[in-house]
Amino acid sequence: MVLSQIADGIWRQVEAVQDTVSETLFEPVIRLGVTGLARSGKTVFITSLVANLIDRGRMPGLVAASEGRIEAAFLQPQPDDTIPRFEYEAHLGALTATTPHWPDSTRAVSELRLSLRVRPKGLLSGLQGPRTVHLDIVDYPGEWLLDLALLDLSYDDWSTQTLARIAPRAQAQGYLAMVAATDTQSALDEPQAKTLAESFAAYLTQARLDGFSDCTPGRFLLPGDLAGSPVLTFAPLPETQGGDARKSLRREMARRFEAYKREVVKPFFRNHFARIDRQVVLVDALGAINAGPPAVEDLRAAMSETLSAFRPGRNSFLSGLLGGKRVEKILFAATKADHLHHSQHAQLTAIMEALTREARERARFAGAKTQALALASLRATTEDTMTHEGTALDVVRGTLLESGKQAAFYPGALPDDPAHLLTPARAGADKWLDADYQIMRFAPAPLTLRPGDGPPHIRLDRAAEFLIGDRL
Repeated sequence: MVLSQIADGIWRQVEAVQDTVSETLFEPVIRLGVTGLARSGKTVFITSLVANLIDRGRMPGLVAASEGRIEAAFLQPQPDDTIPRFEYEAHLGALTATTPHWPDSTRAVSELRLSLRVRPKGLLSGLQGPRTVHLDIVDYPGEWLLDLALLDLSYDDWSTQTLARIAPRAQAQGYLAMVAATDTQSALDEPQAKTLAESFAAYLTQARLDGFSDCTPGRFLLPGDLAGSPVLTFAPLPETQGGDARKSLRREMARRFEAYKREVVKPFFRNHFARIDRQVVLVDALGAINAGPPAVEDLRAAMSETLSAFRPGRNSFLSGLLGGKRVEKILFAATKADHLHHSQHAQLTAIMEALTREARERARFAGAKTQALALASLRATTEDTMTHEGTALDVVRGTLLESGKQAAFYPGALPDDPAHLLTPARAGADKWLDADYQIMRFAPAPLTLRPGDGPPHIRLDRAAEFLIGDRL
């Protein structure tokens, strides 16, 4: 029995090496990770990207498509049998229905394989026929990405940092009052621990709704089948001089924090995240700007911390053979560009570049390529110019999500210099002094697609060219 298990393990490793060699030499595989923080539009991004790669009429920025070298694109069974399939057909149906609606958001890891039949270019075009390139898209919640930073923290460090960060926030006052009334060195009482964990989870939920990004641990927001388990029954508590008493509430919280890292975070990193070689991080920058300076500063810090989870750099044949994947390209994309007139897209891109500058510089230093971009995965508005009190305003028109009514919307003028936003945010300002930024929630517009055209978008083709164009 033991010899059989050893032989089986060796054979699985041999098969893995054979698969890697085959993929590297004959049918290359690009594993594209797609994640984003709250309300950033991951599901719509993947659905529109796949639809536009299948029907490429709206993808002139993807060079292989504009040159006509992509002969076909088709869905295939994904290689990972234990990961749920991304429900592409259901999500596309929601967006293209007679009365379209936004699909449900990401709540767990899912995967989809899109295979592209591509003709080579240059000297090889006459010597070599078309080849197949597999695009494995891995969708996972952004909150789980931020959780990876917890691996480097002890419970004491995490508690100290978290309590200091949330102290001035109105959303956290209920939880902080509960902590102040708690004897952390008393014997563990399970109902008390559950009440503290539920109160902290309630804070995280409200903070995310109000535009904050640092809402970890992520499984507190998306518990799934772990709901109510001890591994999610902990919360940050202030450190006690002299250490924690045996069997005390705080000592048990520390043990469960370590269990969360070991049983939840590390398996995600090992089984999914560490295998990604291209990554897009979607960001609702407009939502953070609307929420105010504290949310913008929180987003900037979250973007910087995000990169600590990546292993940026260049892949080689040997590193792929040995399973040492590195993230070669990272795209930071500000979504919902269709909520602004195109005359303000340059400002949104500049703000996105400024928010992610620290993260992008660290990635470049490690050898990875990065880019910041403003895009709309699915265009839900049209543009217009209106006169208000004698002033011409560039507006967008669309169907309001809550009421279903048509409306023209002017969100306010974004500054040409991103420092006008980032400086007061870093200085701890509570609100913008000289501007008022607003956002509206638009429903998807009814679509009438011509044969060969995917859903309308803004710069999705440029995002695809950066992420996978070099492999086509």
